[in-house]
Formats: sequence, C-alpha cells, structure tokens
Amino acid sequence: MGTRRKVGIAGAVVGAASAGAAVATLAKRYAVGRIRLRPDLEASEPFGELRGQPVVLTTSDGVSIQAEVDGVEDAPLTVVLCHGYCLSSDSWHYQRRDLRDTHRLVLWDQRCHGASARAHADDCTIDRLGEDLALVLQELVPGPCVLVGHSMGGMTIMALAERRPELFGDKVRGVSLIATSAGKLAEVTLGLPALVSRMVHIAIPSAVSVMRRRGALVDRGREAGTDLSFLALRHFAFGDAKNVSPTLVDFVESMIRGTPSEVIADFYPALMSHDKLTALDVLNKVPTAIIVGDRDWLTPVDHSRAIAAAVPTAQLTTVPDTSHMVQLERPDLVNEALRELLKRAERGNG
Repeated sequence: MGTRRKVGIAGAVVGAASAGAAVATLAKRYAVGRIRLRPDLEASEPFGELRGQPVVLTTSDGVSIQAEVDGVEDAPLTVVLCHGYCLSSDSWHYQRRDLRDTHRLVLWDQRCHGASARAHADDCTIDRLGEDLALVLQELVPGPCVLVGHSMGGMTIMALAERRPELFGDKVRGVSLIATSAGKLAEVTLGLPALVSRMVHIAIPSAVSVMRRRGALVDRGREAGTDLSFLALRHFAFGDAKNVSPTLVDFVESMIRGTPSEVIADFYPALMSHDKLTALDVLNKVPTAIIVGDRDWLTPVDHSRAIAAAVPTAQLTTVPDTSHMVQLERPDLVNEALRELLKRAERGNG
C-alpha cells in the first residue's frame, strides 16, 4: 500500500480526510451549511472558557500535567474529573458549570492531551494514566473524593483500582464510569455491517503506523477535511444527530483536531489491549454509577453492562437516544446521576 493511500486512510480513521472530488466537497459544504442555519440553542454557551486555579504537576517520568482546582474549597468532597481519548478537561463543561457552586472540583488534562505535555510512546498506556491519577489525588485532593471518568478516563480509574485498591473506601468514596469499557474494544463494530467493520479493523493498523510516522502530513489532511469531520462526529458521537447543536459539535471537533495524530496513534494500542474487568471488584466497596448512551457506537451499552455485572452494587443508567458524548449531549441526566452519587458518597452508602 503506497504512502499516499495510507495517509488517506489515516486521515479517514480520525474523521478528517479531505473529500477527494469536487462534487463530494460541495455536497458536504452544502449539508454542513444547511445544518448551521438551523436554530442553535447552545450558540452562546461559553464552551472552553470556564477556568479555575491552574496547577502544574510533574509525573515520575518527567511529564508536566496541567490541572485546575475549581469550586468550593471547603466542600466535604472533591470531584475529580478524568476526560476521554482525544479530548481535554474542557469536555466536562456542563459538569463543571453545574457542580462548581456546591463541590470542590479537580480537572486535569491526561498526558499528551489538552495543555499537558507529550510523553514517549512507550509511556502512553492505561497503566501509566492510572499512576498519573494517583499523583493527582496525592497532590491536589487532601480529603475524600469521588472519581468521574469518561471513556479513556474511566479506564484510567480502572487502572488506579487495579494498582491502588487500598485507596477505595477511604480516599475514594465513590466512582462514576461514563461511556467506557473494561476491555474488548478491538471487537467493537462501530455500528457498521460486519464486512465493513472487518475491513476497517484491517485498515486501522496501517493507518496508525502512518499517523505515527507522518503525523504532520496527516494533520494537514485533517485540517483540510473539517466538513467531513463535522459530519462524521455528528453521526458517531451524538445520538440525536438531527437536533444536536452545531456549536457543540464544533467544540468537540476542535478538541479532537487539537490532539496530534502521533498522540492518537500512540494511545490506540493501549485502548485496544485494555483489559481491567478483573480489577473492578474493588469498586463494590464504594457507591458506583455507570452511565452510557443507548446509541454509543464507540463503547457500546454491552460494555457498560459487563462492568455492571462485575460491580453488582453499581447503579447503571442507560440514557436514551444518546451516543458517546453523553455528558455533553444530555448533561441534565448525567448531572442528576452524579448528584445522586455524590449524596450516596457523602452518606457513605454503597
């Protein structure tokens, strides 16, 4: 397979390859233009503008981690928010907005994401993220806390549970796992027909290799394909694609586009090999809330059900007509579940 073709596949995998034909390009621009003309209730929402007190932490392998402390300093519980793959702490916009008046919040950009520094490819693992989270708790959380993780952030919490189970029940009083998985992500079909899904899984390793070796070239292709990115993200990340805010889609797309291709490639093997199902028993010691959209193609409902089976004390909430970005698409229901979890954690109820 030639380099040009590989680069094209790499761009498509991250949802940002250019059109390739003038007619297709015009069709996409027309479709996106019509979408943007619709009423947008979130057009004035200050996505990415909410800020707390910045803090920089340095990991044991020398990576600078950007974090923020926000909310009520003397609150009885700290809520630690762990974001997902290709996102940043800004993806917790609605949770920060709604919880900062009642709780102390710690938000952090996982290594290589957001404002945090890049790490060597060998250190882009889920276990390493779990160690980073332990550092965040040690340095920024003096009292009890509740951990909330979306997608890869949920996997980070699982890695912490495996490596530091003694923290759960004392330091960690509650956990929420949102749109995440304990393993077998390599088997996810993305909602595609079986044959197409197999073709995609065959193509991805070559695409990832190109992204790692020729990231700058792939990133230029991503910049050229923003209309395609918008349409693909709207379809895969949001359950109610017809009614989702274009401003919200743009906000999520900007976080993904801001993640270098090399970083996407470096973390991809860790996600595909992630397997922490046997580590989940420790979560039975604390109140646990599992939240997933019923149209999530990336971490399907069955993955959350598998987590719930391993943590029978957990409460599973399936959000209708919602996909992977459930905390942004249906913040009302997610925040309601989080507030209930926080109440249980404050009472010490499992």
